[in-house]
Amino acid sequence: PDPDLLPLEISPEWIEQMRTTLPELPQTKQARYVNELGLSAYDASILTASREMADFFETVLAAVPNDAKVCANWIMGELNAQLNRDGLDMTQCPISAQQLGNMLARIVDGTISNSGAKEVFRSMWAEGGEVDAIIEAKGLKQVSDAGAIEKIVDEIMAANADKVTEYRSGKDKLFGFFVGQAMKASKGQANPAQLNEVLKQKLAG
Repeated sequence: PDPDLLPLEISPEWIEQMRTTLPELPQTKQARYVNELGLSAYDASILTASREMADFFETVLAAVPNDAKVCANWIMGELNAQLNRDGLDMTQCPISAQQLGNMLARIVDGTISNSGAKEVFRSMWAEGGEVDAIIEAKGLKQVSDAGAIEKIVDEIMAANADKVTEYRSGKDKLFGFFVGQAMKASKGQANPAQLNEVLKQKLAG
């Protein structure tokens, strides 16, 4: 050791400070996405391919922290496809991560369906705007009120009593017919999961 140099003491606190202030390495981030968020190694590798992509994903995830797969699917699917179609990269994306996160939160809480979300997405991409305002303006809010859905189902069953009889005699494939009629009656706004549940209960007699 150089006698003119004082001994260098590195405290555990300093190491921890450096660890928390240095940017997370892509490999570390990738492992975290797999181990903590439950994403596949493939999804994690795509989402950490660039810092911009990873930052975008993490901002979206903050809006729906328990739905990492939903975030990954939308970013790698719909968003990436639209960027490619328009010849844009992540830094030029017309939809902010916060906007996409807000939209995904509305899917998760049942306000809009996946098809409704795609319409919101297209509108934000082309014209901007806030998620809730677009949902309201386009009438995309799902009907999730149990009473309203039951009323629709009752009307469909009353208008198709013959098919109800056929279904109950074993023609299970008619279930799709009832779903289609109910969605048509609700103008596509009935919450699909709730609709299916109500139909199953009522058709079972």
